[in-house]
Amino acid sequence: MLDAPLIKTPECSSDAAEDAQHRNLIGMSRDEIRDALAGLSLEPFRAKQLWNWLYVRGVRSFDAMSNMSKPTRAMLAEHFAIDRAEIREDALSEDGTRKWLLGFGDKNEVETVFIPEADRGTLCISSQVGCTLACTFCHTGTQKLVRNLSAGEIVGQVLTARDELGEWNTKEDGRKVTNIVFMGMGEPLFNYDHVARACELLTDGDGVALSKRKVTISTSGVVPRIYQMADELGVNLAISLHAVRNELRNEIVPINRKWPLEELLPALHYYAEKFPSRRILIEYVMLKDVNDSESDAYALVDLMRGLPVKVNLIPFNPWPGSPYECSSNNRIHKFADILAAHHISVPIRRTRGQDILAACGQLKSQSERKRGQKVKLH
Repeated sequence: MLDAPLIKTPECSSDAAEDAQHRNLIGMSRDEIRDALAGLSLEPFRAKQLWNWLYVRGVRSFDAMSNMSKPTRAMLAEHFAIDRAEIREDALSEDGTRKWLLGFGDKNEVETVFIPEADRGTLCISSQVGCTLACTFCHTGTQKLVRNLSAGEIVGQVLTARDELGEWNTKEDGRKVTNIVFMGMGEPLFNYDHVARACELLTDGDGVALSKRKVTISTSGVVPRIYQMADELGVNLAISLHAVRNELRNEIVPINRKWPLEELLPALHYYAEKFPSRRILIEYVMLKDVNDSESDAYALVDLMRGLPVKVNLIPFNPWPGSPYECSSNNRIHKFADILAAHHISVPIRRTRGQDILAACGQLKSQSERKRGQKVKLH
């Protein structure tokens, strides 16, 4: 079996690179904010005020915090920052999908995508700069891993989207961003600690206040972290499956060499036992003459037996230099019919944002791993 340990990238985020005298409040927990303010001899109730300004009102300047005195605001500005990433590109698809290229202080970039629909608005966020998985059908996988994002950089993507969509100070039923999916750049469970912190911040009832049922983490199969995620986070789970046999999955989703299907499936059953009222989302990209045969469909039925799942069939989205083609419409629907006949929910994902390379598997920023920079393993 391939020796592929969990990956830990250097903590070289723009947050970490900040002047120590100007710590970014975005990404800090309540307790961390309270302790930091105590170090300045500021009263504990100031932490609650700050939290409200940051996550309910979305302010970007201490000067806007009108319930604090000018000396207090000046002291906060002297020691802290309220940083968002810089929007370097803002692309709008003909179908209403919007993609932002976000840049950080260390010149690295990620992409974040907003997908509006009639009944919800889904924000697809990134967890790493680049990716280490090298899935052969995914454009992001052709970009080398640079580093993890910090919790503040992850949460900041949501705050930036709310800025741009003008949804601060709106009632819950008027929100545009209703769902968060960790399906952007990177493998979220290779950045578990920061992703977990971000989930805690985004689902805090006194802040952004998203329901845990509205947050989904997608993984290609980091089995140990799936168990940990089930025990600790309580958000939804999605699996990038894409093949029903180890031989093929080893090729197109190389992480399978470390954690093959025989190890992945028990982790899914464990998750299902923890959350029996929820369905695990199975993502399956349709590749012509690769994984789209009727025998593949029947094998998928067998693999999913006993699991509460929804299988999301994803028409392959082409990108420059890709070696694959999308399955025909007839082949996709035949595949779906076989699953549906065995009582598996099987929506066919409608491609969104393809004209701006914002569709599934198309994200890739211009950031590249710096020459000579090493990625640490543990």
